Amino acid sequence: MAINELLRKYNVAAPRYTSYPTVPYWDNDQFNAAQWKQRLITAYSLHKLEGISVYIHLPFCESLCTYCGCNTRITKNHGVETPYISALLKEWKMYCELLGEQPKIKEIHLGGGTPTFFSAENLKHLLATIAGGNRFDEQATCSFEGHPDNTTAEHLQVLYELGFKRLSLGIQDFDPKVQFMINRYQTPQQVKAITDLARSIGYQSVNYDLIYGLPGQYKEGLKNTVEEVIALRPDRIAFYSYAHVPWIKAGQRHFTENDIPQGDEKFALYETGRQMLVNAGYEEIGMDHFALKTDSLYIASKEGKLHRNFMGYTDQHTPILLGLGVSSISDCGTAFAQNAKTVEEYKQVIASDELAVQKGHLLNLEDIQIRRHISNLMCRNQTDFGAVVDTPVLSRLQPMIDDGLVSVNAGNVTIKALGKSYLRNVCMAFDARLWQRQPQTQLFSAAI
Repeated sequence: MAINELLRKYNVAAPRYTSYPTVPYWDNDQFNAAQWKQRLITAYSLHKLEGISVYIHLPFCESLCTYCGCNTRITKNHGVETPYISALLKEWKMYCELLGEQPKIKEIHLGGGTPTFFSAENLKHLLATIAGGNRFDEQATCSFEGHPDNTTAEHLQVLYELGFKRLSLGIQDFDPKVQFMINRYQTPQQVKAITDLARSIGYQSVNYDLIYGLPGQYKEGLKNTVEEVIALRPDRIAFYSYAHVPWIKAGQRHFTENDIPQGDEKFALYETGRQMLVNAGYEEIGMDHFALKTDSLYIASKEGKLHRNFMGYTDQHTPILLGLGVSSISDCGTAFAQNAKTVEEYKQVIASDELAVQKGHLLNLEDIQIRRHISNLMCRNQTDFGAVVDTPVLSRLQPMIDDGLVSVNAGNVTIKALGKSYLRNVCMAFDARLWQRQPQTQLFSAAI
């Protein structure tokens, strides 16, 4: 089947599978905070020597990027920083008390919003307190997301002294027309200056986020952006498909479907960017990610240690992820828990000496088995059932087998080279909850 025919066949709404079950299929009515606490305590008693991961959501931005699907709060009032940090530290203290000690942190990531909205001084207070001293352990992986427009030398230096060695910059596109459409502005010169400074300080890995399928984006403009990026030689690149979900994010109504590359046009953008990155020496990692062979993400993928969680792909694996802050999601292996989705409600619940957990899901044995298979596919491009693939899964995979995307040998399912672009579709074949309850409205963005 021709590439364009495959595109049209498989370009359906599909989850990104940062979790299984996916959030729309959580059994929230069978979940409460007490159950989450108990499952977390049990998991920690089994895995505390392995350490935990921590994600901190810092939601504030000075301006709205209209493409963004994240939970954000737009304000130029930096007086919001201190009260929010106080709530984060109280939430962290409650978790430490629940676990009976301050857990060993193996990985920490600051996401947003715009983490560099916060002053370097305030970030230092927050992170030094969570670290339980002056800095995080040398073995911990510490990373943060920065906006090229407001990440300062002071941010870079203070965070480096706390143990941060990884920086991720949101680029998206350098084309002025696209930047106008999405209200996101930065120049290659700004990005180069920050990248050079970070490397001179000692940062070991720099990631750039790029997006294809943005409003106003066209092939030649994207090629120019990728050329600029390749010249700066970041260690990693996340090359995401734009998720058009205006029914969830009102800011995306700034433009219409007529402004957005569709179908063959969008796939051509992806193929153009992907091929340019591969030709420049970047290796494809899982879904949407590329890395140089010297980067730890590539090394982890080759050693079979790549992991995927709510923070995306990581070279670290911990059974427990604690999410701090508004809308953050935590994971203890057998349960998920998500915090309140507005800043006001989050702070109010924390002030009442309760965790801000608002909804979640308790995984059953089937969930855990399916989660393992989807994680294997996402991180290793294969999974093994043992003797034979479950009949319903095999039936749903059959069209992809016929189209040369997947191979099945006894109980082993392997994604072939052609199938890597359709990874989300392959994972859907395993998604029992999605097939048991087909959505009546569009819940997810298109797969490609």
